[in-house]
Amino acid sequence: MTNSLQRPTSKSFMAGFNIAFFEKEPVLGIIRGVDENSLPGVLHAAYSGGLRFLEITLNTPDALLLIKKAVLLFPDFCIGAGTVLSRESAQQAMDVGAQFIVAPNLNEQVAGFCVKRSMAYFPGALTPTEIEKAWSMGATMVKVFPASQMGPDYIKLLKGPFDQIKLMPVGGIGPNNIPDYFTAGASAVALGGSIFSANRMANREFSTIQKEIAEFMVAVNKIYSKISVVDIANHSI
Repeated sequence: MTNSLQRPTSKSFMAGFNIAFFEKEPVLGIIRGVDENSLPGVLHAAYSGGLRFLEITLNTPDALLLIKKAVLLFPDFCIGAGTVLSRESAQQAMDVGAQFIVAPNLNEQVAGFCVKRSMAYFPGALTPTEIEKAWSMGATMVKVFPASQMGPDYIKLLKGPFDQIKLMPVGGIGPNNIPDYFTAGASAVALGGSIFSANRMANREFSTIQKEIAEFMVAVNKIYSKISVVDIANHSI
């Protein structure tokens, strides 16, 4: 039996963020600590590697300027703001072109802001109570963080009672465990500091960034295509 969780109504196309497209390309890149000079090279490497959704965290120096520049330089990217901890920060991010909001926690004012403006929102949560509350307040997906401390089996356990809640594990995800997370029921995954390290970005190691993103995407597409085929088969008449 599926759960009937009460939550604000969301749209499939949210202020520039297309949830249907994201679910077909279910990887979010997290960029923290990039500088303005390295930004174009990092964006080019990410796009060439296969990423289409990227967040720039607001605790990056000049983050709002970088988000604005990223939106202008790569209009085919869907650029969001990460580490959004207040409604004011969410408003500032939206004003410079951020198309979605990500946070390590659930903030009710940020949730209300995003729902009111039909803006995709990925709040962080860990416990079942936190996850259900984030979803009931209109989360597009719930960012399960830090996933590295819990592992894929935790996602599988959560999907038992919360089969309708879309979960995105963040932290410690790589090609070796991607199949485990998607098989467990993850709707998306994220990659971050292991690929977009501050040293790599500062040293302009763009080819390495591109190569590792491509390897990550191959692993995702390989397992995700299998899951999609099984899902279609299970729902065919």
